[in-house]
Amino acid sequence: MSGHVPAAARARAVLPIVCAVALLLGLAAFWQADRARHTDRVGNHALVDANATTEVQNAVSSALLRVLTYDYTDPATTQTAAEQVLAGDARQEYDVLFKSLQQKAPGQKLTLSAQVQVAAVKDLTSRAATLLVFLDQASQRATDKQSTVSAAQLSVKAAKIGGTWVITDLKPL
Repeated sequence: MSGHVPAAARARAVLPIVCAVALLLGLAAFWQADRARHTDRVGNHALVDANATTEVQNAVSSALLRVLTYDYTDPATTQTAAEQVLAGDARQEYDVLFKSLQQKAPGQKLTLSAQVQVAAVKDLTSRAATLLVFLDQASQRATDKQSTVSAAQLSVKAAKIGGTWVITDLKPL
């Protein structure tokens, strides 16, 4: 019987290998299941976290009201608001518009007021948000008693910096 190993001997030799492979597969499956349980499967918190959604809606709405409300007799209030609630591209674009407004507003005795109608959160993570905002802005010129109301739709990006939501990008739609 040269080179012939009985079936029982082969089974005893293979059994530890099969057990080791089964154990490794079982551990890998357990590890994957545990990881899946602890992974945030929904990256968009706007869908599942009502408190965080409300927080960013309120912060962005308040910020927009502060920077889109303007009184020619007190431009510093709006400028201070911009320093506190705008960053990045939104701040740069706002500075250009604000400079133009400051030049024209005193001569027209212009006041602006804004009112957010709806702020819908499209995407939300712990540090960034994208919103669609519908707002009305009223303007009044004391020089000719002319007043107008206009509606606007904005795509707004916000970032949580130092625990505070600030607007980083504003795009009219």
